[in-house]
Amino acid sequence: MIYFSLYLLLCWSVITAVTWNLFPGATALIGAAAVYSVAPIFLFIRRLQWDFYPGALFRVLVIRVVLYTQLTLPFVTLAALSGALIGWPFGAALLAARAIALVMLLGALLLFAIGYVGSRSLVTRDVEARIPDLPLEFDGFRIVQLSDLHVGPQSSRAFLSRVVHNVTALRADLIAVTGDLIDDRPEDVEVYAAAFAQLTAPHGVFMIAGNHDVYAGWSDVLSALRRLVPGHVLVNESHLVQRGTARLAIVGTGDPAGMQRGVGTQVGPDIPRAMEKVPRGIVSIALAHNPALFPALAEHGAALTLSGHTHWGQFARPRRNWSLASRFQQYAMGAHQLRSSLLYIGPGTGYWGIPFRIGAPPEITIVTLRPTTPDAGAGIVMDEAKRAL
Repeated sequence: MIYFSLYLLLCWSVITAVTWNLFPGATALIGAAAVYSVAPIFLFIRRLQWDFYPGALFRVLVIRVVLYTQLTLPFVTLAALSGALIGWPFGAALLAARAIALVMLLGALLLFAIGYVGSRSLVTRDVEARIPDLPLEFDGFRIVQLSDLHVGPQSSRAFLSRVVHNVTALRADLIAVTGDLIDDRPEDVEVYAAAFAQLTAPHGVFMIAGNHDVYAGWSDVLSALRRLVPGHVLVNESHLVQRGTARLAIVGTGDPAGMQRGVGTQVGPDIPRAMEKVPRGIVSIALAHNPALFPALAEHGAALTLSGHTHWGQFARPRRNWSLASRFQQYAMGAHQLRSSLLYIGPGTGYWGIPFRIGAPPEITIVTLRPTTPDAGAGIVMDEAKRAL
């Protein structure tokens, strides 16, 4: 906390110095901006939660402003310091500091604007999963995957309606919501239910916990989901769906965040328990919010795992198979395979923190199951994303 406080003091001191006497009231304006963007951080750190339910205005005008400011602050500070060093030999340290800091600030604002537009550009993606031993009755079985919606009162109702409209139009056999349904609080489930309780599919709607659902207070979140949202909430358990005479197992895991929050027995991942009731010889489709669970699921025989969590870093270059998340996770984006077990990591359908997505637009994924053929083994084929209506 001391180091963080010193960092903030340094940044705002540099910005104050650079804007000194720039225009009447500049110092007072910078001071007000510093207090506005710093005070909420320390209020939150005090208890790691808000003492009240943060509504839409608070999340947009306070939390979002704080996040935008903290993302921009170090870069503008470094730009100002660099400008001062460049201009100092020419006797223009202040002028250069102001100029380069301004260019950095304008660049950040442009990037945020592009990211905001990207966060609203909903796409659909067709993913074909070729699965060994898939019963012919399930050839062509279509699963719509939503993930990382992070619904709260700040969520755009128009955007959520677009998601529902497009999912409904796809007429999937099954809908899977792979975690982070809500953003911060159990009360957010009411907002989620208002948008998504109407979703139905012939073989059901399945939901699992993500880390944000755990952080919000899983017991309350689970109770609200089961009360307000029709469907199956799976926590380290399986559910059999039938098509003709054949059956398919849908397996839902817990999330590693449960172990961090001391509720591991309620919602932490337990792969053996999740898989134990899947009958021998039944193909299983696993829903695991965190793709780090994929190796354990593959070891326990899951044919296909659908994950989210990474958001593809909300900044990605899919053609290069690169994203910000790639620096932090082994399984960060797209399709992967361990032996004959498959994994697809969706970029998510919402966003976290600020409405920002570049190269990783909000996605509705349509996963079509296919049995393997003699000339083609297990694998995943990803089509190009298509803009949704």
